[in-house]
Amino acid sequence: MQLVVARVGRAHGIKGEVTVEVRTDEPELRLGPGAVLLTDPASTGPLTIETGRVHSGRLLLRFAGVRDRNAAEALRNTLLIAEVDPDEVPEDPDEYYDHQLMDLDVVTKDGAEVGRITEISHLPSQDLFVVERPDGTEVLIPFVEEIVVEIDLGEQRAVIDPPPGLIDDQAEIASSRDEENGSTEGAAGADV
Repeated sequence: MQLVVARVGRAHGIKGEVTVEVRTDEPELRLGPGAVLLTDPASTGPLTIETGRVHSGRLLLRFAGVRDRNAAEALRNTLLIAEVDPDEVPEDPDEYYDHQLMDLDVVTKDGAEVGRITEISHLPSQDLFVVERPDGTEVLIPFVEEIVVEIDLGEQRAVIDPPPGLIDDQAEIASSRDEENGSTEGAAGADV
C-alpha cells in the first residue's frame, strides 16, 4: 500500500537541499537517510534520501543525484510516497493511517447516522474528515478528540459529539438570541 509522507517545497541553498512539508507522524521512519520513495508525478522518482536535517523548524532533505539548486527546484510540489505493509499500524494506539479511516461510518454519540468518510484532508492546523451524507452532500468534521470521541475499527465506525451547527442547521448566533430574549448586556448608552 502507498502512503503520501511528504510534499517537496522550495529549494534551500545551492547544494540540492529542499524543504519538505511532512505528512506523516513517523518522519524518522519514513524520511530517514536511505529511504527510497515513489513520487507523484512518477516521472520525478523514485528518489533516495541521502541526508536529512532540521533547520529553523523545517525538515530539509537531499536526494541522491540532486546536486544543485536548479535540480532541487525542479522537484518542487512533488509528493513523496512510501510503500507500507497494509497490515502495519502506528505504534501509538490513538494514531491511525488514512487507509484505516477511509469508508468508516460516522455516527453521533446517540447513534444517529451522519455518513461515511470519503477523504481525509490534512491541513496545517488539523485534519478533517470529509464525510459523504446519505443524501450525497458532504460535511467536514475536524479530527480532534473533542469532536471525534471514538474510532472503532472493529465496528468500522467513528463516533462524534458535534457542537451545534457542525452537522445541522441548529447553530445560534448569540447576538440574535440575546435580542430575542431582550438582553441589553454590554449595550451602548447604559447609565453610569
